[in-house]
Amino acid sequence: MDGRVAERLRGALGPLGFEVHALKVGWYNAVLQPAFHLPYPDDTLAFVVLSTPSMFDKALKPFVNKERLKIIKDPVDQCVSHHLSLLKEKFPDQKVDIIFDYEILPSRKPKFLAQTAAHVAGAAYYYQRKDVKLDPWGKKIYGVCIHPKYGGWFAIRGLLLFPDIQVPFLEQSAPVDCVSTEEKRIELLEQFNFHWQDDRYRDIIEVKERYSEEQKAYFATPPAERFRLLGLTRAQRSTFH
Repeated sequence: MDGRVAERLRGALGPLGFEVHALKVGWYNAVLQPAFHLPYPDDTLAFVVLSTPSMFDKALKPFVNKERLKIIKDPVDQCVSHHLSLLKEKFPDQKVDIIFDYEILPSRKPKFLAQTAAHVAGAAYYYQRKDVKLDPWGKKIYGVCIHPKYGGWFAIRGLLLFPDIQVPFLEQSAPVDCVSTEEKRIELLEQFNFHWQDDRYRDIIEVKERYSEEQKAYFATPPAERFRLLGLTRAQRSTFH
């Protein structure tokens, strides 16, 4: 069952520049404090959804051109929401729950920890300070996921859950440890924490594909000004407020 679901998801999302990776809820809950647990049985089938560099041209720009009068919030979030919500039509006989990366609980905690989900699904390795033996920092250090093909040039967009599909025999794949030396891990975490704006951390490994110059410019622009880059005016944006 999980293979057929994965095939259908990849068929729908792959041409739009997304990747999906299967996991069991229990893998995710096992590595987190109870406050972050997902309220599903351990064997529940889920998929973490990533956007790859090609999503910008394959999904975002066509979406903006088609839906420009309906875009009233972040265009990327709205584009992802649109395409993931359409997936429910592909599974008319299944319940599909969707959690987006930007959703938060009333407590202000995120609804799911995206990087942890990507790691346990084998999609991207989540490098944290505990992965460094001789910790050189005396302050808080945030971790970051690195994809074996795209390095840091990708994003985790959401989690798809299939509450009625239990997969007790699903085998877990470990993420590729592509930043394997102590030296490189320190370099990665320092670049991500202290110099993230220059994007060097994204190229910590040799990547197969990265964001285009247009896409880099888009994400480097403050959110309020991104509409202009996509050819959207403030008037269009506020039409449906």
